[in-house]
Amino acid sequence: MKPRELIGTAKVPGGVELRLIRHGDDHVIMVDNNELMSSRVGGSEEALATMSCERLPKGIEPHLLIGGYGMGFTLRAALAIIGSGGRATVAELVPEIIAWARGPMEKLTAGCLDDPRVDLIAGDVAAAIKSATKRYDAILLDVDNGPSGLVRADNNGLYSMRGLAAAKAALRAGGVLAIWSAAPDAAFTRRLKDVGFKVEEITVRARSNGKGPRHTIWFASPR
Repeated sequence: MKPRELIGTAKVPGGVELRLIRHGDDHVIMVDNNELMSSRVGGSEEALATMSCERLPKGIEPHLLIGGYGMGFTLRAALAIIGSGGRATVAELVPEIIAWARGPMEKLTAGCLDDPRVDLIAGDVAAAIKSATKRYDAILLDVDNGPSGLVRADNNGLYSMRGLAAAKAALRAGGVLAIWSAAPDAAFTRRLKDVGFKVEEITVRARSNGKGPRHTIWFASPR
């Protein structure tokens, strides 16, 4: 059995410590003894991009805001479908995540961060949302394990009534707010509706082959 090797650590501002582990050709980012993300499993993160774009008005060149980068599954899936005129702004709070993407996980990254359609923001996606008015066609959020501040308490603000209202204001007509979660959350579904979103709650599999644990994605469109 191949041993696990610690490649690096990173402190989430105001939150937990992340550890990058290499296991053979695979990489895992862990919080304590829990896998936060793995290079082996990215199907639901890819679905976050593909299913969001399927819900956008036809014929547009969309501008997506993606928070955060993670292992890049969502970004790479988005770049494959938004066309040459589309844009993807990626907000990543933890600088080591980007350093790992350009370093030990360079093969997985596959150059997506250097795509000319990509703008990288080194900072909190919440700030990018608050500074925008009708700027994005879709906002794709996968910054925690769901709509709660597990890795960082300040993430709770993204999923509050005020945070959701800011996201709604940042969307263009016909836009979509999409949120990834490891599990359902009925209270969060009600909160989205209370802010004035029409909500779809979809269950997707963790792996792109349709297997693995079930994850949840909310697709919310302003009424």
